[in-house]
Amino acid sequence: MRSSERTDVAKIQRQLRILQGYAVVSALGFAIVLLTALKPADQKAKFSEIEVGRINIVEPNGKLRLTISNNAQSPGLEIGGKYYSAREGTRGAGFTFYNDEGDEDGGLAYHGKTEDGKTTAGGLFAFDQYGQDQIIGITYHQSQTRRVAGLQVWDRPEIPLAGIVAKVDTIEKLKDGPEKTEAMTKLQQEAVANGLTGATRVFVGRDDKDNATVILSDTKSKPRIIMSVDTSGAATLKFLDENGKVVDTLPHSAEENKKP
Repeated sequence: MRSSERTDVAKIQRQLRILQGYAVVSALGFAIVLLTALKPADQKAKFSEIEVGRINIVEPNGKLRLTISNNAQSPGLEIGGKYYSAREGTRGAGFTFYNDEGDEDGGLAYHGKTEDGKTTAGGLFAFDQYGQDQIIGITYHQSQTRRVAGLQVWDRPEIPLAGIVAKVDTIEKLKDGPEKTEAMTKLQQEAVANGLTGATRVFVGRDDKDNATVILSDTKSKPRIIMSVDTSGAATLKFLDENGKVVDTLPHSAEENKKP
């Protein structure tokens, strides 16, 4: 074999060894990628920081149980197995809870801003009665310097909320105008008359006059007992009738104490 031929054979052998080495490295790389892709789905991932608009927490079967979202991506209402999109992007940033059947079950929402020199703010952390609206919650509302904050308990009817929500959704799809306004007003009046809106029964907190207050109301949301301590430290207990008239106050005034 001539010298030039031996040189060509040697070059070809070196090239084959390089190709073999490349093939081995490529195979190993592919195996690593494949194993990474096939790692168990329940393996934890760690992040030092994430930035998202919304997170959906779901069950293994895909059933939604919790959303964490900004205001723009806040969800609509899910009730009675039906989704209503009218309130999407308007509910404030926060959390929305869902029960085992996928219906909304309460949540946390909050907002606050000063616009044109006017301050408005608020927050609600509440749990819903099954098939109905919130039944207990911690609330905060502010308009300018007037603030109300406290624990509230509501009565809700046994009638599912889905029926009235469907009617509201139908009206909201109407073109803005007198017909829409009249239909919504009529529906609200019917709901109140039939006891579908529920009633505020208990408030424990701070009222808009800076009083520490406990209010116990009847099934029509009318206060019947008001216990309060004002900003001067004076404590009172008032009893009211169904028309809101005070029928007794403790402590009694000096004049009342003098009566036989």
